[in-house]
Amino acid sequence: MIKIKDIVQYLEAMAPLAYQEDYDNAGLLTGSGDTPVTGVLIALDCTEGVVQEAKNKGCNMVISHHPVVFKPLKKLTGSNYVERTVIKAIQNDIALYSSHTNLDNVSHGVNMRIANKLGLVNTRILRPKSNNLGKLTTFVPVENTDTVLSALHAAGAGMIGEYKNCSFLLEGTGTFLPTGSANPSIGQNGVLEKVRENRIEVIFPLHIKSKVMSALVEAHPYEEVAYYLHSLENTDKQTGTGMIGELINPMKPEDFFVMLRKQFNCGCIRHTEIVKSHVKSIALCGGSGSFLVPDAIKHQADIFVSADFKYHDFFSAESKIIIADIGHYESEQFTKELLYEHLREIFPNIALHFTEVNTNPIHYA
Repeated sequence: MIKIKDIVQYLEAMAPLAYQEDYDNAGLLTGSGDTPVTGVLIALDCTEGVVQEAKNKGCNMVISHHPVVFKPLKKLTGSNYVERTVIKAIQNDIALYSSHTNLDNVSHGVNMRIANKLGLVNTRILRPKSNNLGKLTTFVPVENTDTVLSALHAAGAGMIGEYKNCSFLLEGTGTFLPTGSANPSIGQNGVLEKVRENRIEVIFPLHIKSKVMSALVEAHPYEEVAYYLHSLENTDKQTGTGMIGELINPMKPEDFFVMLRKQFNCGCIRHTEIVKSHVKSIALCGGSGSFLVPDAIKHQADIFVSADFKYHDFFSAESKIIIADIGHYESEQFTKELLYEHLREIFPNIALHFTEVNTNPIHYA
């Protein structure tokens, strides 16, 4: 029997909560993880209408990209749509879950889906995050090295970009003198022991540190495991904001706009002066991405596709790049497909539904 916590665990392995921005509120917002799942409704936003639709369809879980509870709730009186949505969910035992900026900030997340819709190749994160990684150094008898390494890799250590099971080994001699009530796996009390050991170094995402350390202690043969940890300033090319890639064939900006309108069903595209005869390098960010214009210029993108630009934000193009604002909802609408496809693969027997409610609050006259 699939429970809400099973879906939550999978979603947070796909897009760890540690990767959300500090202003965000992703995760399980209402409901108990121990509740069996009757069905899941997937939406970009969670509103009263979406919760009612979930009830009508027999779904007791709503997964949305945007968290309905974004700012702290000081009361629940139904005075606004956020409070009414939360009250309605609780009254009907419907769990609300959000995968927001954490899903934006993984390489296989929201921005990759946008890049795929545009047919981009050679994609990479526009502004990679730093200080996400740690390094574990430990010392293991040579004959136990493979066992310990396998455990560390199974826990998630040793991933560098598209490479897995990465490590560094250096053989040397370890010494120790068991004393008191020590119960050494090698040697005996009161006798100095010298052991051929491998120094193992592996990199890991900091949010799985406890998992990696548990794997080390469980797999290591020693009673007392020698190790040390470092936080790294390295950029993590698998996490970060925005994305950049290339069109297979350059396009005239006007033709690119036509493709944008068709692919994203845009009511309109607000854009800066057309300063490029052709565009090939495309930077993008789902949702509000004006803060990434300097990054797009730095990477010599021809055009930056995002949303929520204010009047003065457009001046930041500096005639070096074309800014194209396609709308917040329009830029992130395919997040629903992304979530559906991942959940369908892992939970094929759960009823999954796309919302039929149009939650876009913006209309065009």
